[in-house]
Amino acid sequence: MRGHSIALFVITSLILAMSPLARAEDSMRCGSRLIHTGDGKDKVRALCREPSDVAFAGTIGRRGYPSTGQYDYSYFGPAWVEMPVEIWTYNFGSHKLLRKLRFVGDELVEISTAGYGY
Repeated sequence: MRGHSIALFVITSLILAMSPLARAEDSMRCGSRLIHTGDGKDKVRALCREPSDVAFAGTIGRRGYPSTGQYDYSYFGPAWVEMPVEIWTYNFGSHKLLRKLRFVGDELVEISTAGYGY
């Protein structure tokens, strides 16, 4: 049983050690400026300039109205709307990691890192 515990510990340690490479973050620095999840495309473009690459990743269904507690306000509009999903890639050079920004509609929802730039 002890050998099983050690093997499980080693596997868990390896997974945790590799996880920072794909870790999602909630902010990104562009020079001296800072963007956060929740920011719009216009703000990101103004602070970080044009991305190196923009990829359309499909659509996702989202609530068409705010969820405000126990009552259903869906009769005010469509319950679900299709929102476009885009992945913006920023390349800051060969000595820094690529940054991937995921937008749903106009909202920045995820910031992650990829391999080194080129």
